[in-house]
Amino acid sequence: MQIIPAIDIIGGKCVRLTKGDYNQKTEYNDNPLAVAKEFEAAGIQRLHLVDLDGAKAKKVVNLDVLQSIAEGTNLTIDFGGGVQSTDDLKAVFEAGASQITGGSIAIKNEALFTEWIDEFGAEKIILGADVKDEHIAIHGWQESSEKHIFDFLEHYLAKGLKYVICTDVSKDGALQGTSNLLYQNILDRFPNIKLIASGGVSQLEDLQILEEMNVYGAIVGKAIYEQRINLKDLKQFQ
Repeated sequence: MQIIPAIDIIGGKCVRLTKGDYNQKTEYNDNPLAVAKEFEAAGIQRLHLVDLDGAKAKKVVNLDVLQSIAEGTNLTIDFGGGVQSTDDLKAVFEAGASQITGGSIAIKNEALFTEWIDEFGAEKIILGADVKDEHIAIHGWQESSEKHIFDFLEHYLAKGLKYVICTDVSKDGALQGTSNLLYQNILDRFPNIKLIASGGVSQLEDLQILEEMNVYGAIVGKAIYEQRINLKDLKQFQ
């Protein structure tokens, strides 16, 4: 199982939200590159970089942070937040991201998101499935849609998509454990999916359970920043 630390950016700083609430923000570091270098030094190979300003503004805002991390480390970066146009997408790739994560765009502009899969390839595009009560949440979780998670996944997997980051918004940043039942239901229904679990990791045991479930990857955020999980302990998953 791949361990993928998260760096969430607001105002160029490394932050974490609780349950997607911009009013429940904790700043951890004003130097995201330094944080990324710590991850790399611990043997981490991947990074989930989220432009929370971009998610809210519906356009990429913190491109300079992406570029600095891409130039300053060898981490494989997937970038999400505000990628709403092909120009944004190309700019993100040119700045050093290996993959982009699209959530809101996959709901709001299905034709464009499908075009990206066809043009750039399924290896480069991750579907961001942010879930509230089994329905997809969009625009930095500020809005809920009518789309059910299973219908959403089935639609895009049929188009060749492989990678999915699934976040239970009610769990994210809450340090209350992961949505294992949701993930198991997804894996049972879509056994070929490369499912990346996100939200709620609070201790090593959470990661061990996900690994036993054969989840492809797990995103870890607040548990690292709050020192509930030591970076050295993550080597067992590598």
